[in-house]
Amino acid sequence: MPEPLVRWEGRTMGSPYVIQIVGGGLTDRRIEQIQVGVAQRLREINALMSNYEAGSELSRFNHAAANTPFKVGPDFARVIRFSLELSRQSNGAFDPTLGALINLWGFGEAPTTQAPPAAEALAAARALTGWNHLQLHDENELTKDLPGLMLNLGAVAKGFAVDELVRLLGANGLTNVYVSIAGEVFAAGHNAHGTSWRVGISAPTDYWRENDPMASVASISGQALSTSGDYQKFFRDADGHRYSHLLDPRTGRPVENPLAGVTVVGPDSMNADALGTTLFVLGLEEGMKLIEKQEAAAALFIIREGEGRFRTLGSSAWDRLTGKATPARSVTPAATVPERAKAPAAGR
Repeated sequence: MPEPLVRWEGRTMGSPYVIQIVGGGLTDRRIEQIQVGVAQRLREINALMSNYEAGSELSRFNHAAANTPFKVGPDFARVIRFSLELSRQSNGAFDPTLGALINLWGFGEAPTTQAPPAAEALAAARALTGWNHLQLHDENELTKDLPGLMLNLGAVAKGFAVDELVRLLGANGLTNVYVSIAGEVFAAGHNAHGTSWRVGISAPTDYWRENDPMASVASISGQALSTSGDYQKFFRDADGHRYSHLLDPRTGRPVENPLAGVTVVGPDSMNADALGTTLFVLGLEEGMKLIEKQEAAAALFIIREGEGRFRTLGSSAWDRLTGKATPARSVTPAATVPERAKAPAAGR
């Protein structure tokens, strides 16, 4: 007989979130207290990393003068420290300073673009980026040596938030939990049936809908799962050319390679979130090299093979870390899967 399950949904950072708690003997009053705590923590994180709130720590830094120390809190410092290290490891394929480019392409604060920017505008925005222009000093002081440089933590903030919610639930004695924000998932303990959590990985279809096909299913416990893809947020120009929100810091343009998506499984959501974006930017060959260097992480690459057809390829640790999930060899949009959630990854 399944154990009692508490589940609720909400929105944060412009995306849906889902929390599931198995067991724990929770009363209605206790559930309400936990929900209040979750909402409060999400507001705190948004007040740190939002590009849309003028008073957020990130927005205030973006408008601060160059070469002037800017005091940040420990959470913000931890995210920046991690981001700079991944930028170094990936030789700039990951970069938290793409704010100007993201806005230029219409994927930021004013998403109105339906055409690629002019070459001059692109060059000007690229000149305002570069992770090497960002320094985190002792005492959590952050500086930039490039006037106009703007942070955007969209490739890491949701993963950080998932980790924080899992930590909050654990502090309340809850060990069998599932937390997701958009495509970022962490599943701990077991599901209501006493087994590992099964998380569906959506196949790449433009404008995801319920009952879209799955590319694979992963079984995880005590692990994070993050999916990055070019099929969730994009625009088409007048000629029908497609431009994804995933930008290559090295060119300033949307990534163009055969990958449609990358799913990463690892020990924490912040790392999985950022790694997924990084691997997508690097492409299959270089991305596979990077993920194989990660001791506790694995990746599933979804590769386009023509109109409406895809294949999947996992890193060497993928089967081991996901309960020997069997990836689909090919997926077509005509397939359907029942009981889908309103997010790229669904946990059961």
